[in-house]
Amino acid sequence: MSELDDLLRIKRIDRSGICGVQERFPESCEDAVERGKGLKIPRKLKIGEKLEIHYGKPDNIVVGGMGGSAIGGAVLKDWLRDVAPIPIEVCREYELPAYADEKTLFFAVSYSGDTEETISGLVDAVERGCMLVAVSSNGVLQEFSERLRIPFVKLPEKIQPRFAFPYLFFPLLMVLKKLGVVEPEWEEVEEAIEILREIRNEVKPESPTSRNLSKQLALDVKGSVPIIYGFGIYGGVAQRIKTQFNENSKIPSKCEAFPELNHNEIVGWTGPDRLTKHFTVILIRDKQEKSEIKARIEVTKKLVLEKKAGKVIEIYARGKSKLARALSVMYVGDFASVYLAILYGVDPSPIDVITRMKVELKKRTDIIERLRNRLNSHLT
Repeated sequence: MSELDDLLRIKRIDRSGICGVQERFPESCEDAVERGKGLKIPRKLKIGEKLEIHYGKPDNIVVGGMGGSAIGGAVLKDWLRDVAPIPIEVCREYELPAYADEKTLFFAVSYSGDTEETISGLVDAVERGCMLVAVSSNGVLQEFSERLRIPFVKLPEKIQPRFAFPYLFFPLLMVLKKLGVVEPEWEEVEEAIEILREIRNEVKPESPTSRNLSKQLALDVKGSVPIIYGFGIYGGVAQRIKTQFNENSKIPSKCEAFPELNHNEIVGWTGPDRLTKHFTVILIRDKQEKSEIKARIEVTKKLVLEKKAGKVIEIYARGKSKLARALSVMYVGDFASVYLAILYGVDPSPIDVITRMKVELKKRTDIIERLRNRLNSHLT
């Protein structure tokens, strides 16, 4: 019996019950859709004496967020790339891009509500007259949103941001629908949730390693540094899996995307075997991948990866629609990162170094108070 089939051991190490959170992923998607549906978008919003926001069809979209709170925007951007008539950008900075103005729709996304980069972006967006929507469970972002009276999606509390993906993704889609940016095919959303339910039965702790893809992936990665290669709609998914290995498994990881990696990353694999053999490459595959991408993946695998990497693993997406295929790969990777933590005997929940960094940064800067003062200057 694999050590990942010892349910008592899993429960003992997973003290915060992350496996249970992962199992509720499909239901969280349904709840997130409903929360987005219930959001009211005003036609006009007055802020103080001088600022006024007019809601309508935007010219561009900026999703402000960091870490797990930004991944929803990244996946949304990849998914809608072929159908969205306007550009979507994910902003992981303190200030918005120069083009952001009153025709920009700005999503301020912070699960905790206390992410200083996102709050800074919100205040910047207020001053530029952007259309504003905030997504959070609590914190300063909720405080600022209530004072501004901007549309606010209230999320359930006490979830680690990286496990709140459905709530950081589906409400954004619902807002785009309300503003007439896209008209999503609901069959696609429904299929995605159904596929997630099927995969849950296959990757949950009770499912034995012999037929559990996530457990098998964790065992293959153990003792190495995982590199995830995606393409197209799997760019944000590859980044998501990479960060899940970082935060859940507490290990280094990286990600890249085809075809770009063929113009730089591939040369790094010509280095000494004593270095390259420490890496396990996870290739995200799709039976519907275009012929040119398929050729690049196969040639890269044959000429370089199979000769130089410690292991090469392929994960195939499932489902007919793009959304189902993207989320299917993500779900397998999410669970694999939790199982890898179990293999290392590490509780996947705590992220102590990030917490310590935030505490230390707070000692050195009073940015939240400065942002509160900037906001006050517009509300008085």
